Amino acid sequence: MRTAIDTNVISALWSDERSAREIASQLREAHAEGGLIISAPVHSELVAHPKATEVFVDEFLSATRIAIDFDLEERIWREAARRFARYAQRRRHSAGNTAKRLLADFIIGAHALARADRLMTLDPVRYVRDFPDLKLM
Repeated sequence: MRTAIDTNVISALWSDERSAREIASQLREAHAEGGLIISAPVHSELVAHPKATEVFVDEFLSATRIAIDFDLEERIWREAARRFARYAQRRRHSAGNTAKRLLADFIIGAHALARADRLMTLDPVRYVRDFPDLKLM
């Protein structure tokens, strides 16, 4: 069972949050169940972390055996676009009264649907409505 990882999971590890020990344990378990992967947008967001550099991110991912998927094919982009468009329409109809989301969230979700069996995130609410078919961890 392959697990895609959301940016907030790794950021929490690096920020020494109280949940870091539990997150590390879940990552080890997920790795043992079939491997770990991040999408290119997650990699980009990680490089922007205040405690990170590109070299640090790449070394961390290599050491933890988290694969980076830089090749996002058309079906991932199209799936992200469809779901982002539905979200944008809902947001327009709500007159901006719903939480603002970034396109990256939709690319991360579409990537997890296409290339993994589930997504590990610390913010499952962000994905439940727009990705009801995505298994979350």
